[in-house]
Amino acid sequence: MSATLFAGFARTTVPQTALRRFLALDAVVTTGNGLAYALFGAPLGRLLGVPGPTLLGLGLFLTAYGAGVGRLASRRRPPVLPVKFVIEANYAWAAVSLLSLVLWFSPTTAGAVWIPAQALTVAGFALLQQLALRAAGSGTQ
Repeated sequence: MSATLFAGFARTTVPQTALRRFLALDAVVTTGNGLAYALFGAPLGRLLGVPGPTLLGLGLFLTAYGAGVGRLASRRRPPVLPVKFVIEANYAWAAVSLLSLVLWFSPTTAGAVWIPAQALTVAGFALLQQLALRAAGSGTQ
């Protein structure tokens, strides 16, 4: 996504809108990723060098988690504590994804590119959500 397009996506005079947009984008990407893992775990597992059953489990989890983030994004004023949970969960996911490269998986070249790329994407969502929550102030409850 280009910086100009991204800035336009975030630009709003209502801080709640930016927060909701970043949550919604996270929900769409997470749910889509989860569905791909759940439906195509075996071939994606071979491509990435991650066991298919692991991707199936992650896919089911991500699909449910993404739906929850989507529900949060649909709220006119997303409550602070659930938003903070999403932010912290995203940072944790990014860290565990990077650790998985050295602790659990022996990824293929595609996996060695995909896993850090998705980790950085998720960390980016967390940062954007954190900044938007801060801009929205304590009036989000």
